[in-house]
Amino acid sequence: MIERTIFREEHHIFRQSVRRFVDREIVPFHAQWEKDGVVPRELWLKAGAEGLLCCTVPEQYGGMGLDYLFDVVVFEELWRSGASGPGFLIHTDLVATYLLSFGTEAQKRQWLPKMVSGEAIGSLGMTEPHAGSDLKAIRTRAVRDGDDFVINGQKVFISNGQLCDFVVLATKTDGSAGAKGVTLFIVESNRPGFARGRNLEKIGMKAQDTSELFFENIRIPATNMLGQEGKGFALMMTKLSQERLAQAIRSATVVETVLDWTVEYTSDRSVFGQKLANFQNTQFKLADLKTKATVARVFTDRCISLFIEGKLDPVDAAMAKMFTSELHCEAVDECLQLFGGWGYMTEYPIARAYVDARIVKIAGGSIEIMKTIIARQMFAQSGFALAKGG
Repeated sequence: MIERTIFREEHHIFRQSVRRFVDREIVPFHAQWEKDGVVPRELWLKAGAEGLLCCTVPEQYGGMGLDYLFDVVVFEELWRSGASGPGFLIHTDLVATYLLSFGTEAQKRQWLPKMVSGEAIGSLGMTEPHAGSDLKAIRTRAVRDGDDFVINGQKVFISNGQLCDFVVLATKTDGSAGAKGVTLFIVESNRPGFARGRNLEKIGMKAQDTSELFFENIRIPATNMLGQEGKGFALMMTKLSQERLAQAIRSATVVETVLDWTVEYTSDRSVFGQKLANFQNTQFKLADLKTKATVARVFTDRCISLFIEGKLDPVDAAMAKMFTSELHCEAVDECLQLFGGWGYMTEYPIARAYVDARIVKIAGGSIEIMKTIIARQMFAQSGFALAKGG
């Protein structure tokens, strides 16, 4: 396989530390957490003490001020182990990034040190029952009342929803202004009127708490506004490439992992008097997936490099997310088939990887949205203006 060149020696050393932590503190307990539907808060504190949370947060806010590749290492090691429960990605890659990019000095000092330590868990509140990919259509309202805002509405599919201490919440401060009426706020979970709904039952990623959140006449000070009033949609758009890149990193990692599992299994399993690996069908299936996995990894690593350089184009991020997500689902399906009946048993990691995989075509922007983004750029470059909705 083409050698990965984006990591330096310090990243490799850190990876070994992360792998030991995952093997010691997560893997032995993950099956129970899937039954519980949530990971314990103690895990967050342990991860914070080990330096696994918010690696890029500067030292002045309690972090280590490391580069983005340290966060990548944490995400890869979680996904390589099949640990889909800990919601570190949302906390680290999105919530902390929003605060660093758009928060006031007071907001950063209040929340970032606690996020680094795991004392405060962050969540992102955007999706609503009737508004998924179309963020302009949200209905959660924030109405100014003197020096405060009063918030009413609801969100759904919120990762870390049962555990979060605060949520970066997308609201409408001007219902008639479309995208220009969207404003972001930091809303603490201990405020009167904040209610957690049920922990949603999913087909996969069962250990990650995913919730409905309700907001009823929640009063927050205007100083909780993140960024400027009416600029929320524009701020969210600046983070979509990073969110989609994270999804690509996840899928590229899982594809490589399930291939390793399958090569090991087919090399050991005997069928009709010979090893499963000796059948041409097995060899051809795995050779095909290996080739695609290599393409996915090279493209994803290039996108990581571009992101670090501040040059990752939203369309490139969309292509990375689309290609790796589709390959992710293809790989877990093809590999499970080679495990036969055992692949359908949840005691085998391939079975859990299969049910965890389906969300990747939806999370971070659906495959259809990715294709629309890519197509629009293609036709725009040709001088043809696509009709709205086309």
